[in-house]
Amino acid sequence: MDAGNSKTDVALLGADGSVLGTARGGGFRPPVVGVRAAVDGLAEAVGRAHAAAAAATPGGGTTRRAPLPVRHVMACLANADLPVEGEQLAAALTERGWGEQVTVHNDTFAVLRAGLTAPDGDAAPCGVAVVCGAGINCVGIRADGRTARFPAIGRLSGDWGGGGGLGEEALWHAARAEDGRGEPTLLRTALPAHFGLDSMYALIEAMHLGRIPHARRLELAPVLFAVAARGDAVADSLVARMAEEVVTMAVVALRRLELLEAEVPVLLGGGILAAGQPLLDDRVTRLLAQRAPRAVPRVVRARPVLGAALLGLDALGTPVAAHERARRYFTGEHPAAPADPQAPDGTQVPDTGATVG
Repeated sequence: MDAGNSKTDVALLGADGSVLGTARGGGFRPPVVGVRAAVDGLAEAVGRAHAAAAAATPGGGTTRRAPLPVRHVMACLANADLPVEGEQLAAALTERGWGEQVTVHNDTFAVLRAGLTAPDGDAAPCGVAVVCGAGINCVGIRADGRTARFPAIGRLSGDWGGGGGLGEEALWHAARAEDGRGEPTLLRTALPAHFGLDSMYALIEAMHLGRIPHARRLELAPVLFAVAARGDAVADSLVARMAEEVVTMAVVALRRLELLEAEVPVLLGGGILAAGQPLLDDRVTRLLAQRAPRAVPRVVRARPVLGAALLGLDALGTPVAAHERARRYFTGEHPAAPADPQAPDGTQVPDTGATVG
């Protein structure tokens, strides 16, 4: 399973890499709702994945059947940032009895594993991933199993950026531009215009009073990139800083793993890095070439549940052919497994082609 802040994807696989059933659930936010309630949300999606697999079994139909036995539960979870959080979540999942073994990783590891292709070595994956979605995080892994990671819990742990951080910074600069405390910037008019408002004062009021939900600040990152593309110095400086943060995290992870001189992939995922923003992409590529010239940057657009599936197959020591079979399914090169008939919005959820978010 890959459980992020906004959605959860569950897949039930055979040890040969075949995908037997899938389901999509809501966001996974134990800091907000508590561990038990968050795992309850996973349980609902896990049940539907089993139901999809049972329905696809010859003679299964819609008859209620016992869940298939599971050897290993590979859970890549948002908010599993500190070791103690991973231990708590692993204990909660083990208590459910979903499988013989349970492994919990931070969800950034799913993006890392999803981006490592067969030529990178399915038998011994090695690389670094930087995920820039609502926030920012970075992990790395060596072929010998050593890992590097960051706490990644926001400003408290030294993080900056992501869609949320960029939106906050854009608002700060735009507010100061409007009242004269800061440099002039087109953000002053572009940000309120995005919400149909005519001034930063009106936007500040609407956000402060809750008429515009806090979560909608994530919408401001694309506005920032559009303003930067018009040559705005303030917006451009924020894009430059974002590129600096991405590359700094990647280089530190490479150094910790003693991979700075090795030819290894640096995977770039999450909504910000997978969106194809030329100003950001060009800077990241240029800075990485300067500071880690042997690193091979690669954007990850596969769904991170693929990475969770591959990590599960890794744990079972399955042949490379099993990895290939799973990869073909999740990248749309294989006949589809049963789709989840009860996605949260009442529609079927496609299992291919989505951008990492």
